Amino acid sequence: MERDGQLELYGIVADRLKEAHAKVRALQVPEGVRMALSRKLLVITSAAKHDLADAAKRLERLMNDLDEGRFPQDPDTGGSP
Repeated sequence: MERDGQLELYGIVADRLKEAHAKVRALQVPEGVRMALSRKLLVITSAAKHDLADAAKRLERLMNDLDEGRFPQDPDTGGSP
């Protein structure tokens, strides 16, 4: 039974990762910001292989930040978009 829950969570995280990648691609932000967000998504994807629950929490925080317009600073300019 626990395995079914784990498989379901994998599916949810995979779907949310797809959604997050699409959202990042669609953002009108400097390339440095987009790259920083893409790196965050790669870290979350990697984390999902070892700790799925933690990756799901990280992804949820990132999605909330995106929805609320909170982005990392552009490393090229030292500022935000």
